[in-house]
Order: sequence, then C-alpha cells, then structure tokens
Amino acid sequence: MKKIILISVLFITSLGFSQAFKGKGDTKFQVGPSFQDNGTGIAATMDFGVGANISFGFTTSYLLGVSDDFGKPKFDDRIDARARFNANIGNVLNVSEKFDLYPGLSLGLRNFGGHVGARYFFTEGFGIYTEAGFPLAKYNTDPIGNENYNNQFTFQIGASFNL
Repeated sequence: MKKIILISVLFITSLGFSQAFKGKGDTKFQVGPSFQDNGTGIAATMDFGVGANISFGFTTSYLLGVSDDFGKPKFDDRIDARARFNANIGNVLNVSEKFDLYPGLSLGLRNFGGHVGARYFFTEGFGIYTEAGFPLAKYNTDPIGNENYNNQFTFQIGASFNL
C-alpha cells in the first residue's frame, strides 16, 4: 500500500512540474493534421526558445487530400515551408504553467503570414496543441488555380513534444 501511495504522489507531482514554455534553450516539436479549404494534410513545427518569451522555428506542411476544384496539384503545389517567430505569452497570462499561448509571424514559400497557437502539456514531455494560420500578404495577389493551395486560412491540431 505504501508503494502505491508513493508512486501516486510521484506521478501527481511530476504532472505539476510540466511547463508549456520554459524560455531560452527550450525546444518544442509538434505534429498533426492540417485543415483548409479544398484540402487536408499533415503539418510539423519545430520551435527553439531564444529568450524568456521569444522563440524562432520552422514549419512544414504537405497536403495529402485535395479537391479537384483548382485542378490536379503537383508536388510543389502541395508542400509549404516557413520560418517563424513566436511570442510565447502563456506565463504573462498566468493561466497555468502547463499552458502557452503564442501569436506569431511566418515567412514562407507562398506568403507572409501570421498564426495564433496554444499548447497544453500533460507531462514534462507530452502535450497537445492547436494553431490557426492566415496569410497577411500573398506573393501573388491574384492566385490562380493551384496557387490557392497553401495560401489560405489553415487550422491544425495535434501532439506537442518537449525535446
């Protein structure tokens, strides 16, 4: 009985020490499905903490299922890559040490955009995230056909990992 109580206390205590963003030196990896008009895909992000509330990183996505509304997309129409900047303000909002809200900007192959995301960690190494991305300035102001893929509002949800 003492072992069960001790293990339970250690488990509950370890849940209390999980943090969503620790600042400089923190590294996060996220992966999950991505949803947008006329397509669904998979997205992965990597963020590196460089300050108390600042992180830089990159994201990439690939559209797996697409409608034929714009024609049959080629590989380069389905893939997107971006460099990104986040302002991690979870500790400023002081909701929970396990929660992080991060608005940010991204510069990609298709456009200059913004995103707003949130992540919640259940343990030191595992959590969930959700993120919405949107273009602020498109490289082609009048996209035609396949140029519409990866150049619109996106929504992601998935798993987040501390590395």
